Amino acid sequence: MILSSPPTINRSKSLYEQVYHALRSAILTGDLSPGDRLVETQLAEWLQVSRTPLREALRQLQQDGLVTADVSGGLRVTTITAADAEELYDCRLALEALAVAGACTHASPEQLEAIATCVAQAEGATANSHGSLSPEGLLNVDYQFHHLIAESSGNRRLVSLLDSLFDAMALLRIQTLQQNPNVLDIRLEHRQIYEAILTRDPDVAVTAITQHLRASKTRVVKEIEGHQAIAAVQP
Repeated sequence: MILSSPPTINRSKSLYEQVYHALRSAILTGDLSPGDRLVETQLAEWLQVSRTPLREALRQLQQDGLVTADVSGGLRVTTITAADAEELYDCRLALEALAVAGACTHASPEQLEAIATCVAQAEGATANSHGSLSPEGLLNVDYQFHHLIAESSGNRRLVSLLDSLFDAMALLRIQTLQQNPNVLDIRLEHRQIYEAILTRDPDVAVTAITQHLRASKTRVVKEIEGHQAIAAVQP
């Protein structure tokens, strides 16, 4: 576990909340990588806090699924298995079909413009291999694209459910990027999805986003299974 410069802790706010958000951010940005052991003494020193708010934050992160206990009872950043990835994608397939169908009905001109911006940013990175977007930046554009579609559906509960999935997906993406930066090719089908929303055609939009997520699921699960097979035969 290698930690960068500590985040700023605002003492005027709840210390537990500050520690929780600092650790959550470190996990979702990859500063704390999947499988990293979380040592309380190191984390307390890094954040300049006592163990009480730290333990409360770690318990919440366990409930969120971002931290898990290992066989020795210690805590580690959650590692996503191939079975986990399949479950995540299956949930996304169901929920994002609802989201994109809702977006066809409810998306405002401003929301459509924001979605179009995400499509253009991804396509710009595709056209120029030396573009300004890093792999992590491109994945953030992908998150914004899907999040905007969910918001455009007008269904707040659906947005909340997808946000919890997107946290787990962030872990999956970080883990997969470390193994193969090219596996998450999330750019190709976005324009088809956007154009279906633009024409207010829910059937075409659902088909487009379903094909997009199924293709991504196949690539990611295959990559994880390959990595697990290699790890299993290593001494």
